[in-house]
Amino acid sequence: MRLGEPAKMQAAINITPLVDVVLVLLIIFMVMAPQMRKGPEVSLPNTVKPSDQGDERGRILVSIDEAGGLWIDDQPVAAEDLGEALRAAVGSEPDPKVVIRGDARLNFRQVRQAMLAIEEAGFRGVGLIAKRAGAPAGRD
Repeated sequence: MRLGEPAKMQAAINITPLVDVVLVLLIIFMVMAPQMRKGPEVSLPNTVKPSDQGDERGRILVSIDEAGGLWIDDQPVAAEDLGEALRAAVGSEPDPKVVIRGDARLNFRQVRQAMLAIEEAGFRGVGLIAKRAGAPAGRD
């Protein structure tokens, strides 16, 4: 190489910065995924030790807010239309599971009425979601 000659360009790709960015994005999505739930904010009742609540695939979430309003996932539903809305939400799911998230301040009668309406719509084995005693307030 002579003095004053331009240097040769290297054609190597440095992927280290790309891997760093991808790993940081992966960690951000892993932390944020549990907080991206559907439905209204409800304060769940405490339990001593709830059992494993399973995965969310094939699950229809019925929420009952503090005022007694019914929601399917993130859509408000009138009490008299709950059965129809549930059947529409199921679609072609072969084995749908219906779970209820009821606010801790609700009267048990309101939760039981929702359970009866779900059973009358043809769904069996309605589940309830609760939070473990001592867990932080807010979403389950």
